[in-house]
Amino acid sequence: MNEMKQKETSGGLGFGTAPVFLAGVSTILGAILFLRFGYAVGNVGIGGAILLVLIGHAITIPTGLAVAEIATNLRVRGGGEYFMISRSFGSTMGGTIGISLYFSQAVSVAFYLIAFAESFRPLFPIIETHFGFTPDPRMISLPIGAILAVLIATRGANIGVNALWVVAGVLALSIGMFFLGSPTQIAPNDLNLLARVHNPDDFFKVFAIVFPAFTGMTAGVGLSGDLKNPRRSIPLGTLAATLTGLVVYILIVIKLGMSASPEELADDQFVMSKIAIWGPIIPIGLGAATISSALGSILVAPRTMQALAIDRIFPFPVWNRFIGRGRGASNEPVAATWVTSIVMIVFIAMGNVDFVAQIISMFFMITYGALCSISFLEHFAGNPSYRPTFRTKWYLSLIGAVASFIMMFQMQPIYAILSLIAMSLIYIGLRETRKGERSLSTILKGVLFQATRRLQIAIQKREASTDVSNWRPSFIAISRFSHIRLAPFDMLRWISHYYGFGSYIHFIEGPLNPANETESREVLKRLINQIRYSEAGIYVDTIISPSFKTAIAQIVQIPGISGMDNNGILFEFNRDYKGDLDEIVDGVYFAAVVGFNICILRSGDRHFGYRRSIHIYLNPGDYRNANLMILLSYIMLGHPDWKNCEISVFDTYIEDEGAMANDRLSTLISEGRLPIAEANVQRIKMKPEQRLQDVVRETSSQADLVVMGLSLKKMRQDHGKHLKDFPGTMDILFIHAREHILITEVEEEPDAWLKGDDNGNKEAKNPVVKEETSNQPDTGSETAEK
Repeated sequence: MNEMKQKETSGGLGFGTAPVFLAGVSTILGAILFLRFGYAVGNVGIGGAILLVLIGHAITIPTGLAVAEIATNLRVRGGGEYFMISRSFGSTMGGTIGISLYFSQAVSVAFYLIAFAESFRPLFPIIETHFGFTPDPRMISLPIGAILAVLIATRGANIGVNALWVVAGVLALSIGMFFLGSPTQIAPNDLNLLARVHNPDDFFKVFAIVFPAFTGMTAGVGLSGDLKNPRRSIPLGTLAATLTGLVVYILIVIKLGMSASPEELADDQFVMSKIAIWGPIIPIGLGAATISSALGSILVAPRTMQALAIDRIFPFPVWNRFIGRGRGASNEPVAATWVTSIVMIVFIAMGNVDFVAQIISMFFMITYGALCSISFLEHFAGNPSYRPTFRTKWYLSLIGAVASFIMMFQMQPIYAILSLIAMSLIYIGLRETRKGERSLSTILKGVLFQATRRLQIAIQKREASTDVSNWRPSFIAISRFSHIRLAPFDMLRWISHYYGFGSYIHFIEGPLNPANETESREVLKRLINQIRYSEAGIYVDTIISPSFKTAIAQIVQIPGISGMDNNGILFEFNRDYKGDLDEIVDGVYFAAVVGFNICILRSGDRHFGYRRSIHIYLNPGDYRNANLMILLSYIMLGHPDWKNCEISVFDTYIEDEGAMANDRLSTLISEGRLPIAEANVQRIKMKPEQRLQDVVRETSSQADLVVMGLSLKKMRQDHGKHLKDFPGTMDILFIHAREHILITEVEEEPDAWLKGDDNGNKEAKNPVVKEETSNQPDTGSETAEK
């Protein structure tokens, strides 16, 4: 590891900005410029070709700006684009893009050398006349490739950078002599932006052919490990090369359109020779451009591969050590250069790289899209460690990212899909071997954090009143028995599934000291594993407090994690355990003070049985809790654990006092579109001396969950004794509604249900309304637990 670290921090050769600019501009102004831009102008016209250039640079300029931005934030080392992507997106995503980027760069060497051999094609007729055979371009590209590989492997990057000055000079001379040339004999008399051949090729086909002309602007980024000041040289060199390419291409399009007919441009790939002041300079310039592009790629590709090996991206440790080894103080990637040379020779020997070239374009587009995506996401993540000295605009990065991915599919949909599949497979493989390391989720977490923060502030500024017709649960559950009782955890994940949000808090009693803090971290790890294994969509945390009562006072005042205020709390006690109900009775006070809906779960050994039946019990004095009782039961049915469950509602009353309420209940269920069959709504007439406990035991002894109303006043009077007094009944959920919750849009105030008062009589409603608007916790009906 020390060896790797030393290599990563190596100072390299100390180059300035010029090599970055030369590598970029010589790759941009390459084979496509000399061989295919006349074809582009002939098929889409001057106006269409300028549009091609602008679309291409709508991708490359945002990418160049993104490169400049990221480079000024990071201490850029060897690996160029790969280094920046991996340090921003994480090693998993960085390794995925880095592998594809390396192969694109390595195969590009072969592509440029084959194009270099094309520059000798004007000599082929002469050779055939004097020697009696037509040469194969590979007779030129293979020896040149071998010589180039030996020179770079033995002499290093110095010879490559020195050669860049020579070929860039030849390239500038050839382009200059082209601009000084005269039109052909059949050139158009005036400037016609729309002139083109008959039956031209499709615009996007032409774009796919010429787009590689714009993909070289980041070629110099690969020299990052050998730059004296990469934070300065990469932005300056990359942007200068990109803008130079933009200007030159537009001028060349205009010059071509004014100097030759569309037919000449489309049919003759060396039409620039007819226009230039000295024709042979164009094949010479083509040779200089392609050899410089090949030189730039063979300088960059091994350094990308070496950076991948230093980060242990490859699956074999021996391979990583071999490839990551460098030579001398500049850490020349000798081993990586030889491997790249083998790849280059293999693809040159194949002769035709059209298929591979299109795949290369796809991977370059993915790289550019990723770089723009990094810049775009970082603008919204609000990461304080992201402090670039140069900043681009977020919408430019977004344009670059979107344009990259759209044009991939416009160019070649099949190749785009194959490229994405290959990238996905590489990512999956790396993710399995690099678990726990920084990944794409880190930056996305920052983006989501900022989005949530802004949403919370916006909601709070609105100060909107609660929408009682669109109520959803945002519950907190607290327990000190998380390691032995799953009932409150399961209940919370059921009632917060899909429709709401839940926060599960483990309570640790005692002072806030190092020992309890250590325990809380260990408990939190277990809870996180628990939500992972159970696939629960809830938030988990711990709280350390001197008592259960003070813990409740703390958690009811914290804001909701989901961006909405918490509106309910869930307590749990075991019917066979005597100690935990007393602290719940004390803690309920604080929940009532802040207006929380209150649920108390009485759990047993059955743990909700087969989860096939929920029985809801209503009393005439308990209708103020009815909506919440029914709605939470309905929400539970949405969880897969309860998908085969049926809800039954039992309306208990003494003599005729519940008759009118039952009619309202039927209307509520039908108009509220609740999945409760009419046959499952039953009225139970009770004798004055009969207890509700006896009715529940007779009717619901086999129910998987019983839901009942909760009177806080009665619970305080008897210290919760009646909550245990339901013999023969297993799991019971007691509910007290502090909020006014509607199930149907036309529903009347629930207080009018009290004692079946159909007219909403004031005398009947006032006691309840008074309790609802009071901050005192003694709320609930007196008759709810009779």
